[in-house]
Amino acid sequence: MKLPPAAMFLAARIAIGAGIALGLLVAPVARAAVTVNCTVSAGGIAFGVYNPLSTIGDASTGTLLVTCTGSGTGSTSITVDVSLSTGISGNYTTRTMVSGANVLNYNIYWSAADQQIMGNGTGGSYGGQAGPLTITAGGSVQANGTMYGYAPPLQDVAPGGYTDVITVTVTY
Repeated sequence: MKLPPAAMFLAARIAIGAGIALGLLVAPVARAAVTVNCTVSAGGIAFGVYNPLSTIGDASTGTLLVTCTGSGTGSTSITVDVSLSTGISGNYTTRTMVSGANVLNYNIYWSAADQQIMGNGTGGSYGGQAGPLTITAGGSVQANGTMYGYAPPLQDVAPGGYTDVITVTVTY
């Protein structure tokens, strides 16, 4: 089942930049006679080489995939809420990647239009929600989505590998 970007959900610790680090943040949930377990994978947002002289910003995407399975008997419905941390910047308005003492501004959005910042619903950001999703014992439901990253143009930054770590929390 492919969900629209605003209905994505994930649970991972995402490293923005060259690599990605994943850490599962979900736990099994028992509903009626069905136990739900979810696994998550995410592909980091890699901007590549940033050109500080370009008048066009850098855009890149990262992927999300959540698979929830049911065990036991019967079926249940769950609604999944998603929130992203601010990363090292401490705010949603402008996230930052760092390379030593150097800083490169960027942000993560729910769509390629770069209008709704992925976050927790505070500080100008928007959390996400998917559901209700029906999970049957012995069955599974998959949802995938895209994170849209954008680094504005004309930032006077030194060459280097810039990174940030975003924690994504999923509750259901």
